[in-house]
Amino acid sequence: MKIDRLLSIVILLMNRPLIQAKELADMFEVSVRTIYRDIDSINGAGIPVVTYQGAGGGIGLMEGYRLDRNVLTEHELADIFTALQSVSTYGGGEHNLLMEKISSVIPPSQTAAFRSKTTQLIVDFSPWGLQKPLEERLALLKEALEEAAAVSFEYVTADGKISRRSVEPYTLVLKGRAWYLYGFCAEREDFRLFKLLRMKSLIKEKRSYVRQELPLKELPWSSGWSTPSDTTPVVLHFSAEGRHLAEDYFDYSELQPDGNGGYTVTVCYPEDNWLYGFLLGFGTAAEVLEPEHIRLKLGEIAAGVAAKYQGSAGGNA
Repeated sequence: MKIDRLLSIVILLMNRPLIQAKELADMFEVSVRTIYRDIDSINGAGIPVVTYQGAGGGIGLMEGYRLDRNVLTEHELADIFTALQSVSTYGGGEHNLLMEKISSVIPPSQTAAFRSKTTQLIVDFSPWGLQKPLEERLALLKEALEEAAAVSFEYVTADGKISRRSVEPYTLVLKGRAWYLYGFCAEREDFRLFKLLRMKSLIKEKRSYVRQELPLKELPWSSGWSTPSDTTPVVLHFSAEGRHLAEDYFDYSELQPDGNGGYTVTVCYPEDNWLYGFLLGFGTAAEVLEPEHIRLKLGEIAAGVAAKYQGSAGGNA
């Protein structure tokens, strides 16, 4: 957008004595003629921009002119830069230009300190393994969000039911290491949260929509996953061989040493298929001590899994 480009040019001029029109044109992917028209617009707004001809020339602010550059502190800019780095670890580098703009605002004397601040915390949302199908869905949904275009897909629910959905996308949400789409579902005539990994045959529709204002304080991912009234306390024991798993999943303050190199921990989760899968994921490294009905349930599931692997593939003896 032009207004964004004009603001970016002003920020660059605030922090560089001179800059070439060709460099600006390459940076914003426009023609040099467009850059000179932008300079005229900036001059018209009362900011005196001067073009210096000849060797070593370029575009700069009139000598002695100063703008208030303290809208954001360098610490606040570092926080924004760090957040942009984190978002850019997943789904492409569309924020790279904005990060370059922020970097250009920092005076040369503060560059080293700024770089230090922006590398003190790194949040990488990308998975360890490649997930190209998920990245492709993210890219398509971002495009649909920009264009206010509806999307449709087949959705597989947690109990295995498949249905075709037409959705007006509103927000992409990264929650609990999983990506979700929040949007208005035409079939349900209400807003719904969809897990991207459960989507199949995702396409962008030709149908557009008018975006409504969302009540940010009432969004489904903002509330707690569970409350004390709908959770079950589970007492887990980790053997000495499995203590590394306990330390990976739980805080040290939650772990009680058993005196033999292992740990006991009490956790509270909603009791559902996710909980059974989570507990079984520890394999033989952990044992549920309480409650008894969950011990029995896990035993039944484990026995069913073991039965599938007795004999040759396909159940043939």
